[in-house]
Order: sequence, then C-alpha cells, then structure tokens
Amino acid sequence: MIRPAPLSLLLSAFVATLSLSTSAQTAVAPPPQNAARIVFTFNHPQLQPARYTITIDETGAGHFSSQPGPAPFDYSEDVLPAPVDRPIEIDESLRTDLFRYARSHGFFNSRCSSDRSGLAFTGNKTFAYSGPDGNGSCSFVWASDPVLQRISDQLGAVAFTIEEGRRLDVEVRHDRLGLDAELEALQDAVKDQQAADLPNIASELQAIAENQQVMDRARKRALALLAHCESSQKRN
Repeated sequence: MIRPAPLSLLLSAFVATLSLSTSAQTAVAPPPQNAARIVFTFNHPQLQPARYTITIDETGAGHFSSQPGPAPFDYSEDVLPAPVDRPIEIDESLRTDLFRYARSHGFFNSRCSSDRSGLAFTGNKTFAYSGPDGNGSCSFVWASDPVLQRISDQLGAVAFTIEEGRRLDVEVRHDRLGLDAELEALQDAVKDQQAADLPNIASELQAIAENQQVMDRARKRALALLAHCESSQKRN
C-alpha cells in the first residue's frame, strides 16, 4: 500500500523550492531611478484597513502601507487592527496590464468615475502615474471603464492578502486555535479571486506549516497555500 508522504517531508520540499525562488529574486539588479511608478490609494472608513497605498514600480518592486480604522466590537484582542508598512511584489501580468492601461489612457489624465446613480459606496480609489514619459491621476468609487474597475479589484485582492498575512502572523503567536478558520477563509478567498499575489505572505504560511504546536489540519492548509505560491512564482 502506498502511504502519503509525511507532512514534514512535504514541508521540506516546499521550503527548498521557495528558498530557491527567493534567492533568484534577490539576485535581480535594483530598479533604475527613473523607472515609471503607479500609486494606488484606497480609502473606506468602515473597512480594515481603512486606508492603504500600493506603490508599484514598472520593474516589479512594490510597497504596501496601510492605516487601520477603529476596531469593531467583535475583533479578538489578539488580532486587533494594526498598520502595515512593507515591500511587496506585484504579479507580472497585473503589472503589465496596469502600465499598459495608464499609457493608453493619458497616464490617468481623464475622467474615470462612473456617473451611474444608486451604486453602493465601495471606497474611494485613486490611481496616480509618474515617470519620464508623463504624469497624471484620476479618482473614482466605481470606474467608468470595466478594465480599470477590474484592475482596481485585483489590487484590492492584493491588499486583502497582505492584511491576511498580518493576521496570520499574529495568530500563529497568540491565537493558534483560530488559525484553521483563518486559513480556510483565505483558501476560499483565493478561489473567489478575492485574494491575490500569495507569494507576498509565503513566509507567514511557512511559519505556520513549520510550527509543531499548530494543529495538523491548519498546517496542511498552509502547505496547500504554499503550493499555490509556488505555482504563482513559476507563472512569473
């Protein structure tokens, strides 16, 4: 009878693969100072985080910065909202779509907000472009162009992933019993395309998968998500 590989062996294989990918990334030359850049800003006082900014260089380097809103009454004291300020990497296909759109639409120097009435408030969003070829910006709640709306939704999915990484980092240290439900919710979000660019939280997932004090089911979920990270890195 063929027995499944032990969890420790599966983890070792994923750690080795991710380590090689990380080494390859660190060998890339730093971006030139005149690289084009796009900054996406989101504001919604009733969400967590209430404000965040995603900075994307055309070379692939990025940065995420967020500010939390007030903590709701049902938040765990161990996972209270907190700011995040960290480097990130943006998926190549999303980055390509974003810069192509900016250059084909006057560097966002156009009216991009939908004039349809009765649409729900989903947060104020701003795109700003700066580079040697031009500058511009536009703001909206709902974009008039479905392509721009799709791109903003994808960046929202990136932000969701980064916030989940913060929560997982806290829970693995202070609320390990809550990890299984949190990881299951993240898996569902990935399936629904509400979470994106999972390699940005590979280290948090790896810490869970390696932690012998975490229940086995949660560690297996972390391993499955790490496998998704690996497939994402291969696509790029």
